[in-house]
Amino acid sequence: MRGTFVTSLALTLSSAAVAQPVSLPSAIYTDPISDPAHPARMEVLHVPSGNVAINGVAYLAAGPGIHPTVIICHGLPGNEKNLDLAQAVRRAGWNAITFNYRGSWGSPGNYRFAQNPEDAKAVLAFLRDPKNAAKYGIDTKRIAILGHSMGGWVAATVGGQDSELLGVGMISAANMGREGAQSRSDVIAVMADNMEALAGVTPESMADEEIANREAFDFLHQAKGLASKPVLILSSDDGFAPQTDELAAAIRANGSTRLQTQHVATDHGWSDRRIALQASVINWLQSLLK
Repeated sequence: MRGTFVTSLALTLSSAAVAQPVSLPSAIYTDPISDPAHPARMEVLHVPSGNVAINGVAYLAAGPGIHPTVIICHGLPGNEKNLDLAQAVRRAGWNAITFNYRGSWGSPGNYRFAQNPEDAKAVLAFLRDPKNAAKYGIDTKRIAILGHSMGGWVAATVGGQDSELLGVGMISAANMGREGAQSRSDVIAVMADNMEALAGVTPESMADEEIANREAFDFLHQAKGLASKPVLILSSDDGFAPQTDELAAAIRANGSTRLQTQHVATDHGWSDRRIALQASVINWLQSLLK
């Protein structure tokens, strides 16, 4: 949707409105030690959700045993899938799981906003299944979820309802409830530019679903659940920052002491801050293991 190196890499903390240096993880610029017995690998996934099997890709970390795992949820329609982030996270020793919602990018079924959190929950259930966890080296006690744009809304929705998640991250997240509060013509115009590779929808049907569910889709309803776990909120200069600032305030109001927020002067896709994005996400993920 809408949208150096160690000595100079910096991010702006939205809560303090000051630039602070961020350490650059070696996983961003160094390949892991080769492990022929347990190499890094990629596996295609077919995850049951609804009455179909959605497609996904598992970027599995090198090394023996089980690994912490992060699920990465793409946005609307998902042109930016953050696969560079998935690769960097894997180099840091995490499994990274990407997937396509029903009706998107070749996954069977028809696309619906309401189904997207259901599909993310289905991926979680798939990874937590003992057979799959053993096959893919998943540490089921250490799974985090991360989403970009509309996928940030998915991550917030799922994260607010799942008490077992290790952490919840959002990158330039859109509050789909607030987006549905616009006029129908405005929502239709947005959807007309964001329906590539989506099956069974029109701009009008997408707008009508979002508008009809604007209250149910509001991610502020998840603030209480999110307050119970570590949360990372990254925002950018794309117009969505006020929405995630509001969510951050609501999470704090519910007693959170494990919320991190950062604002970076970049576009919705973080086009010129990909290294900064990787550093922020990896540093946060590693902090969850302490």
